[in-house]
Amino acid sequence: MSKDGTSTRRRRECLECQSRYTTYEQIERTELRVIKRDGTREILSREKLFRGLVKACEKRPVSMDGLDRAVEDIITDLHKDHLAEIPSGIIGAKVMDKLHSIDPVAYVRYVSVYRQFEDVGEFIREIQSLEKQARRDPLQPPLFLND
Repeated sequence: MSKDGTSTRRRRECLECQSRYTTYEQIERTELRVIKRDGTREILSREKLFRGLVKACEKRPVSMDGLDRAVEDIITDLHKDHLAEIPSGIIGAKVMDKLHSIDPVAYVRYVSVYRQFEDVGEFIREIQSLEKQARRDPLQPPLFLND
């Protein structure tokens, strides 16, 4: 297995010239399509998913390698569902779950855009629900100073 566990690494030798080389074998995945909110369909873009995570994590202490692994985890998870077409809501939920475990600020940024908050109250309620979850974790510092 390769370092990332998604491919098989093989060392080979040419029978004619005896040169050695390495090949990587991966399972060929089917092309996933996204069913958007308006009913249109488009090919799932790994780059678009990655850009969304990068935007949410802008100026946060999150490595690009971590985001790359997160995208790979999300796509692998989507393939496990064995669907050719996936509603954008399912993808968004998986992204939110992943961001929630990576960085709470990035999560709130993503959720505020994804859920299209209409007012500040919705935003505050989401942050308060995060605060309640953080209280369960003694290593998480308070999100607000008045707590």
